[in-house]
Amino acid sequence: MHHHGYLWVGAKERFDQEALRRPPHPVAPPAGSRPELIQRYREVAAAFTSVDLPPLETAYWLAKPRSLVRGTWDEAKDAASWIAARVAEHSPRFASEPQRDFIELADLVNLAVEKLSSGGDVSLGFYLERPSYLSLAVVTCSPNRSKPELTCPSEYGWTV
Repeated sequence: MHHHGYLWVGAKERFDQEALRRPPHPVAPPAGSRPELIQRYREVAAAFTSVDLPPLETAYWLAKPRSLVRGTWDEAKDAASWIAARVAEHSPRFASEPQRDFIELADLVNLAVEKLSSGGDVSLGFYLERPSYLSLAVVTCSPNRSKPELTCPSEYGWTV
């Protein structure tokens, strides 16, 4: 078992494009459907695996290009430390001052280690100064517990 880290920072308006953040429905619109419906389905189906937006389900990061992987770790504690470092790096830009003061990095690391060690994924999101959003995720691989059918980026030459 190992873990891949993902980070996305961008405009909240772009993050809100949920159609591009979910996998396409497994069944395409039937023949004879409105042309705009068929075209939209094709666009979403083509974009989902290539767009850098965070997927609605954390495990679907594994369906994204491996170039989006920001780190790979064998140990859950190392992946959790990466999360803590990214939170610390971005916390001065958190939109909410109480949130800046509330985050206890040691607790965050301990919870992430527990979740990752048991084969789960970790996903965090923070509103940054307007109008931005920070998404952090660490996805467990070999295989992923919630989506075992998704292949690991390391199977495509990523060094673990």
